[in-house]
Amino acid sequence: MLTKEHAREVLDTYIKAWETQDPELIVTIFTEGATYHERVLGDPLPDREAIREYWETKVARDQSNIRCALLNFYTDGDTLIAEWEATFDDVAQGVRKRMREIAIMEFDGNLIRSLRECWASEQTGQLRGAN
Repeated sequence: MLTKEHAREVLDTYIKAWETQDPELIVTIFTEGATYHERVLGDPLPDREAIREYWETKVARDQSNIRCALLNFYTDGDTLIAEWEATFDDVAQGVRKRMREIAIMEFDGNLIRSLRECWASEQTGQLRGAN
């Protein structure tokens, strides 16, 4: 069963990996066959290597100046539900964004075997030099 202490450690790692844009760090909290469902109506990423590739593109290349604050988290058996708010530069779109997200994570032992995200974001400004 997932403890609150371990859940907090995993969330701290997730946030650190996001803020430091580290694809190598993020995959340390996922099982080899983990799925990552970034878009509710889209197909999930099918494994840890696909998660790494997604983070290399979406996070390391297309975002910068990331700040994330954990708002709440809850555990129930092997499930973790977390809510956070983040701000970041969306380099690909040339805008600053604020995002609020709820993530549902199911664990296999100490690692995430499934992550499903539900989020909304809004533009909060233009990046300097962006068209």
